[in-house]
Amino acid sequence: MTSKSAPSEKSVTAPPADCRRCARLSKFRDDNRQQYPDFFNNPVPSFGGLDARLLVVGLAPGLKGANRTGRPFTGDYAGDLLYPTLIEYGFARGTFGASIDDGLQMVDCRITNSVRCVPPENKPTGEEVTSCRPFLINEINAMPNLRVVLALGVLAHNATLVALGERRASWKFTHGGMHALPNSLTLADSYHCSRYNTNTGRLTEAMFHDVVDAVAKKLGR
Repeated sequence: MTSKSAPSEKSVTAPPADCRRCARLSKFRDDNRQQYPDFFNNPVPSFGGLDARLLVVGLAPGLKGANRTGRPFTGDYAGDLLYPTLIEYGFARGTFGASIDDGLQMVDCRITNSVRCVPPENKPTGEEVTSCRPFLINEINAMPNLRVVLALGVLAHNATLVALGERRASWKFTHGGMHALPNSLTLADSYHCSRYNTNTGRLTEAMFHDVVDAVAKKLGR
């Protein structure tokens, strides 16, 4: 879907390349620059057009995934499930090659993270989620056609609700949940498509497909 007046990326406030909002994340990024000088090692920007009706919100960049490549869910196992599923349901086109230059294009879909910098052990603190919240708020506000937010995991679910000014207690995370929010947005929930969740059977490919299928139907695709 292409809006007649597609918003520019300049309308989004993104973290600066050397963001210092979070001391722990800044130090971890500095350490990774020393250990992995060829990695992206910056706050990872969102991927996809601002005119999209679907926003996928993840947890945070993986150390050797998005933090290495500079694109959300690219270079780690979670992307191996996420992107082929988005392609299958028409939210992306091309071939996912797990690299930033694979030519993959998003269609009516944008992807971001609750926390833009890689956290140690893939576990951001509550303070870090709060510190990064203004960027998620701005992201949502900059998407004029937004209709559905797909939250991958409890943290993304809660971060999205708070960014929207909703009470977390009013909208419990449930895998497969489709929450009709007062602002006319729908918040869809899925377990995060991480290796841990798929290896343990908490999330199967079929389960994830069911969620994305429901989102596609919600958007009339």
